[in-house]
Amino acid sequence: MHYKEHLSKDPILKKLLKKHEPFELKKQKNLYLYLCFSIMSQQLSTKVASVIKQRFLGLYEDHPTPRQILDTPFEILRGIGLSNAKVNYVQNVARFELEKGMSAAKLNKMSNDEIVEYLTEIKGVGRWTTEMLMMFALGREDVFAPDDLGIQQAMTGLYSLRHRKKKLLLEKMKQLSAPWSPYRTYACLLLWRWKDS
Repeated sequence: MHYKEHLSKDPILKKLLKKHEPFELKKQKNLYLYLCFSIMSQQLSTKVASVIKQRFLGLYEDHPTPRQILDTPFEILRGIGLSNAKVNYVQNVARFELEKGMSAAKLNKMSNDEIVEYLTEIKGVGRWTTEMLMMFALGREDVFAPDDLGIQQAMTGLYSLRHRKKKLLLEKMKQLSAPWSPYRTYACLLLWRWKDS
């Protein structure tokens, strides 16, 4: 477990590693569906998000293709509990997949920053959503998500960061996380675990 040795150089992460089991990063096949589900679940509880996801999948025989998503009438997508904005965003993702593509093969040739730049062209997909996709759907080991509230709270608590100004806090977080590279994803997972426990 090479990431454990590397992250153990940070005394705080070393303590967290003792408490929490290592975890495997998984890769997902249909990245456009991952993005659709991310959009659907934003600002919702896990339970409600799960219901909407099931209703969405229930509209199709199997996992829908981008074309099927685009062919689904707006009102039907509204009917499963999505807001107008979310219906538009989900359709934007499907359209982008058809027109430009976001296969793992294509994205794997890009750096993290290039993926962020590429996917945030889609209206409704922001930097945070793209970072989550890189971690949990592409299985990239070196992604840091400074805008994530959980990461901010964990680092503020563990590293005694007391910056009122958001900009200063983010700069300090980036400085602290730099030595965690090339395993920053695992560091984020540890921080989330600490916050949840």
